[in-house]
Amino acid sequence: MKKIMFVCHGNICRSPLAEFVMKDLVRKAGREKEFYIASAATSGEEEGNPVYPPVKELMRRHGIPFEERRAVRLAADDYGKYDLFVIMDKNNDRNIRRIFGGDPEGKIKMLLSFTGECRDVADPWYYGNFEQTYSDVFAGCTAMMKYFDGVS
Repeated sequence: MKKIMFVCHGNICRSPLAEFVMKDLVRKAGREKEFYIASAATSGEEEGNPVYPPVKELMRRHGIPFEERRAVRLAADDYGKYDLFVIMDKNNDRNIRRIFGGDPEGKIKMLLSFTGECRDVADPWYYGNFEQTYSDVFAGCTAMMKYFDGVS
């Protein structure tokens, strides 16, 4: 089983969106038993808060099933529990490496690196462009599925 953790700053926008988009892609492919998918934050400032309402509305509009969840903070011991940490931006990279004390096994990847791009996922919290965020996340998760098809 591949254990994937999506990570962003607060775990109320991009990382839960990626979690639910990836779960939907995995479900549609009939591969639920092959993956465990979760999300977390590098910061504790949103810990315990629900997914940001505009992100819930975005998922509804795009037909992405989701359940109610609360933001959780990444912990140092998560490094040994997951195979892959998929981050949304360069700031997440710096923060996650600080939490883990590095990345000795090469488990940290930028989401859009799976598409061949080396850029951040648009952050709707600051820019308000939720459709661009969805587009980035969907492209990254779709490319991840193709990546796993090649390594399975």
